Amino acid sequence: MFLHIDVDSFFASAERVFDPSLRGIPMAVGSRSNLEIFESKRSRIRLMNDNSGAFVAPVFYSDATRTFESYFIDDDGKGERRIRGIITSASYEARACGVKTTMPVAQALQCCPQMVVVPSCYPHYHTLSKALHRFICSKIPQVEQYSIDEFFADVSGWVSKKEVYAFASKLKEEIMQKFMLPVSIGISDAKWIAKLATKSAKPYGVFMVEDIESYTRTVPIEDFPGIGKGFARKLKAHYIHTLGDIKAQKALFYRWKKPGIQLYKRVTGTDGEGISGKSARKSIGISRTFDPIYDISEIKRRIMVMARHISYMAMAISANPTTYYLRIGYENGTRIKVRRKVTRIFSEPLFKKSLEEMFENEEKPYCGAIKLTVTVSDFTKDTPRTLSLLSLDEDRTKRHLTRTMQRLRERFGLDIIKTGSEL
Repeated sequence: MFLHIDVDSFFASAERVFDPSLRGIPMAVGSRSNLEIFESKRSRIRLMNDNSGAFVAPVFYSDATRTFESYFIDDDGKGERRIRGIITSASYEARACGVKTTMPVAQALQCCPQMVVVPSCYPHYHTLSKALHRFICSKIPQVEQYSIDEFFADVSGWVSKKEVYAFASKLKEEIMQKFMLPVSIGISDAKWIAKLATKSAKPYGVFMVEDIESYTRTVPIEDFPGIGKGFARKLKAHYIHTLGDIKAQKALFYRWKKPGIQLYKRVTGTDGEGISGKSARKSIGISRTFDPIYDISEIKRRIMVMARHISYMAMAISANPTTYYLRIGYENGTRIKVRRKVTRIFSEPLFKKSLEEMFENEEKPYCGAIKLTVTVSDFTKDTPRTLSLLSLDEDRTKRHLTRTMQRLRERFGLDIIKTGSEL
């Protein structure tokens, strides 16, 4: 028997833990477009690179105290003030006014003028998530942190089926008393059906699925975890609109091999999947989308800035990536994807030089770039391989230099040292 525990509007709820005056009123948490990574002046940028499950992706954050004015308001110096940023989490009071996640902050304030919008503070959310994880583990032996605000728990052999609803209800109340965090809990014999059931429990409730087939029969396919917009369109082309329709199309899904079989079993509750442990990180990447850029030197500068951040993350986990990826999206729909195998000791100078060559060797369309993605993978500690001996002395020197820069950045922030290619 599985529980899926999900914190309601986590970022917003977390802010209410830190500031009780936000409770009971329309409020939301907002973030900027994260293009500040390319700005020349930032305040002591830090990295949250913990692969504990609380954050799937690395998070950059500033040590500086943020206010609505300093974070969301841009002043062009000519008297024009613009509200920037998007909503990342909204309270249910704000949602009742039409505020939604990913909505621009300016638009959200038009929907709900009385709403309070606070800047995001990821270190606080991270700390609170870890504390909640430890608490749940003290109550249940088998727990998996699925995301910063979601947890799976297997209570088989720990709590009887007839007592599981009362157990979940008590756990919900204990979490509220200890952390002031409202959670919703879904219960089912199958792991992914428990996650689906949490939607029926929200907000701040408990929902137990007694009969999987009856419960899922009329549920839209888009509601099931793992079915995105693209796959939903594919299913609808086969006249599959509900989870009940999926059950009737077993042969079709089995023709789609592993992905189709896995989805079919999850939807029907026959997957037999249990609690997953922490998995090692397989890659590190950063992606940014922006307004079209036509200046090739600016595109290259941004690639170098991203390379510095990737290098910092790789060094933080003592990784030696040997495959580099560069992807560029252009406004006309063109996508450039370049990959390079580099069987050498990883360093920031080597990485930047490789990316620069990868960029310059590609033919570029006559239009603006709108998206950059830089990724590294194939860490030698995970996939052992022989590194080049021809460049060993040079690579060791550059690795030592990168380690020195790493120590300075850890102490003074990521922007304390930049190379000329970033300026």
